[in-house]
Amino acid sequence: MILFKKAADLRNYRDAQQKQSRKIGFIPTMGALHEGHISLVAASKKECTLTVCSIFVNPAQFNDPKDFQKYPINLENDIYKLETSGCDILFLPSVEEIYPDGFGDKPGYDIGYLETILEGKYRPGHFQGVCLVMHRLLEIVNPDRMYLGQKDYQQSMIISKLIELLGMERSIELVISPTQREANGLAMSSRNLRLKEDERKKAAAIYESLSMIKKMLQKDNMQELKRKAQEILEKNEFKVDYVEIADAKNLEPVNKWDGKQKLVALVAAYMNEVRLIDNMLLN
Repeated sequence: MILFKKAADLRNYRDAQQKQSRKIGFIPTMGALHEGHISLVAASKKECTLTVCSIFVNPAQFNDPKDFQKYPINLENDIYKLETSGCDILFLPSVEEIYPDGFGDKPGYDIGYLETILEGKYRPGHFQGVCLVMHRLLEIVNPDRMYLGQKDYQQSMIISKLIELLGMERSIELVISPTQREANGLAMSSRNLRLKEDERKKAAAIYESLSMIKKMLQKDNMQELKRKAQEILEKNEFKVDYVEIADAKNLEPVNKWDGKQKLVALVAAYMNEVRLIDNMLLN
């Protein structure tokens, strides 16, 4: 595995590879890697000639400075996992390399309705920060395919919108891979490292609540399902930001269902100081 810390060096290497018609797959991460990330590497290796993974904890997307300070970092273990998974290139830039002019004045990305709901509502400014770093990474890596996990459902939709705004939709294919889960159903996440053993057990209630919604889904019981899901979470000591059932294509909330519309259930909740998100396609 080749490690690059400078954008210019990675660009030069990328250009040389693309002249040889090599297809590049890209997995952007913030480190603290788990099997979900490694599954994206595996997907890229099946479909691309070169697999690039970036590790960069993006300060521009944290609306809570304390959350940024507590974000888990385990670089030595991350590098080991990437090497053993067969990743070809690791891009490990500094904040100054990604934001040479700083990131205080964000350019502003017109991502519309998606920025106002769910994660956008509870984490103001978060998605502008995501767009800022992804814009920069896409310029540097210029991949043919980018691999993201379904766990960050709304973020994946935001990045898809960003690719359109940048006029890259014909050159970059976005591939969304299924959420990888622990044995108890908890979605794999870097933030899980901050959970104590008893908290990790209780956190399985998120998967339990989503599974209940999927099992009990009917045409006219949306509100009741959301209420029951919240009860499950609160009984397991979660503080709930939201439980929502939405159109899978645009995330508009659905209160009455025609039985055909594709739906997704989404949850965000705190286990003490750790905020966890998850989702499940319902039909």
